[in-house]
Amino acid sequence: MGDPRKIAKANTATTSESKTDWDRLSLTDTPLASELAHDMELLSRVQAHPVPRPAQTRIVAVANQKGGVGKTTTAVNLAAALAESGLRVLVVDSDPQGNATTALGIERVEGMPSLYDVFLGRKTMMSTLRQNDKYASLLVVPSSIDLAAVDVDLADADDRRTRLKVAVDSLLLELEELDRHIDYVFIDCPPSMSLLPINALIAAKEVLIPVQCEYYALEGLTQLLRTIDSAKQAANPSLEVSTIVLTMASKNTNLSAEVAENVREYFPQQTLDTVIPRSVRIAESPSYGETVISYAPRSSGAIAYLAAANELANRGR
Repeated sequence: MGDPRKIAKANTATTSESKTDWDRLSLTDTPLASELAHDMELLSRVQAHPVPRPAQTRIVAVANQKGGVGKTTTAVNLAAALAESGLRVLVVDSDPQGNATTALGIERVEGMPSLYDVFLGRKTMMSTLRQNDKYASLLVVPSSIDLAAVDVDLADADDRRTRLKVAVDSLLLELEELDRHIDYVFIDCPPSMSLLPINALIAAKEVLIPVQCEYYALEGLTQLLRTIDSAKQAANPSLEVSTIVLTMASKNTNLSAEVAENVREYFPQQTLDTVIPRSVRIAESPSYGETVISYAPRSSGAIAYLAAANELANRGR
């Protein structure tokens, strides 16, 4: 056993040194403080640049043939962020999985009019419209699992590639006559190169591509760009890739930083400055029938999507 007085003296010295070291530590050196500072920076950027209303309706196809990149998540959260800013937004769910439909709080009931009925000419798009319960200015054209059969159902139809364009254009005119001008249309595409995304690319004026911050991030983009070129040559010469959104970034990792750098090298003008982080709140919000914008408005994910929507709107076209 040592001398208790010496031990007490040593402990006092250690405690004193630890306290001194803690006092030297800046709160900005902690991961949490760094994250908060980043979120505050994004919020200040949003507040400094109000979301403008576009001169004409922007019709955006959200596409990537690679699955699991945050495509639907990006479509619904950008739509919600713009709707929260007071703009009128329409989301067209052209993915048979219907994840955008459920994420926007629309319960999929058997027999409910959907985009499938529009493709087959059984319903007008106006008759399928549903309103999001969180944002009155956010409208949804719901999906149906039956959309998976569109390629077969329309195989012999001469207008099979332009049916969505005709339906969207007609709906926008009808809403305009009712003094309900739509500012943004987001068409959520399935992760494939079937008839559905081709219809979306012909109906859209621009393409937004979510790119995951992981290995093989650029994998598949070559084929997607070829499909976009085919749509331009066939029926939509003004179509352009306007926006790249980096998603699912892991903070403070070299991999995410390297992927972001590579994407910006290939798409320097199109890639948004805002990067969407990996977020538990983003992942769990669809299970509550909400976007992260309404589910967890102060979370890092919500703030990132607000900033991304703001940047998208201010870049304009």
